[in-house]
Amino acid sequence: MSTQVLSVRIGANPPNRLDKALARDVPEAAALSRTRLGRLIAEGQVLSGGAAVTDPKAKVEEGDVFDITLEAAAEVETVAQDIALDVVYEDDWLIVVNKPAGMVVHPAPGTPDGTLVNALLAHCGDSLSGIGGEKRPGIVHRIDKETSGLLVVAKSDGAHHALAAQFEKHTAKRAYLAVCHGVPDPADPRLRGVKGASFEPGGVLKLTTQLARHRTDRQKQAVCFTGGRHAVTRARLLEDFTVAALVECRLETGRTHQIRVHMAHAGHGLVGDPVYGGRRRAGKTVGPEVAEALNGFPRQALHAAVLGFAHPEDGRALRFEAPLPDDMAELLAVLRR
Repeated sequence: MSTQVLSVRIGANPPNRLDKALARDVPEAAALSRTRLGRLIAEGQVLSGGAAVTDPKAKVEEGDVFDITLEAAAEVETVAQDIALDVVYEDDWLIVVNKPAGMVVHPAPGTPDGTLVNALLAHCGDSLSGIGGEKRPGIVHRIDKETSGLLVVAKSDGAHHALAAQFEKHTAKRAYLAVCHGVPDPADPRLRGVKGASFEPGGVLKLTTQLARHRTDRQKQAVCFTGGRHAVTRARLLEDFTVAALVECRLETGRTHQIRVHMAHAGHGLVGDPVYGGRRRAGKTVGPEVAEALNGFPRQALHAAVLGFAHPEDGRALRFEAPLPDDMAELLAVLRR
């Protein structure tokens, strides 16, 4: 595989550690995030005076020169597939799509094709972002296979870097619509006893915890209060159906399964969620139609409805909305009746 060497000279008043200094002084066109620079340092790809510097916390001084070895983007084995995409917006820098439930974002063991990436390869051709030394569409963020809704994908390294920074700094705006079991009512004294739960003006339920991999099931996430990664979700009640509720969830952070884990922690797991929803089932008191709709819903009732961010090229504010998919709309219609 071909490589290139990028030389970076540290400027005045550098940060107190190597990875931060390089992230500040590397040319913007290189589109190297601090996270990727950290990986390159650990892999011995950052040299000073011909010797590898493998400690990201290494001290630096003004005028120090570091040579960064970068591998050229590798051709992907993932094949382009002519799969229909619901394109909400597209330009030379990015594409916003409304992903259907049931579609995996990126190929993985067990799902080598039929993914959003396969569809993007066919739709975008060569105008894709090569991030991390691998030529693939610039997936900036992901949503679960069975969650529907909006995703932004970068078409260049520069766009990917700028968009990823917004998600990392939590300036990108995301709102999800979800149907949960029960009603997260601010008047419910039980909720006020849930660790990490509080209420903000307007009856907004705020959940603040750490999230980490489950101790026994590594495919799951779990709430914890020491270790893990900081996670904040806000849930606002939109409609009360007594046995269930429509809520709007806004992410301050973006952790794996965050909404699903947090709502379950609050005692209001999502309808249809086979992993975190528990074994809650609607009883006969709600009527057969409602019970069938709730108990038979085939996926977590979660939809990424709103996505907002600054355009990576000119900074203008972009905001997109995706209507509820048919299955969730039909579920709400039954609950409203």
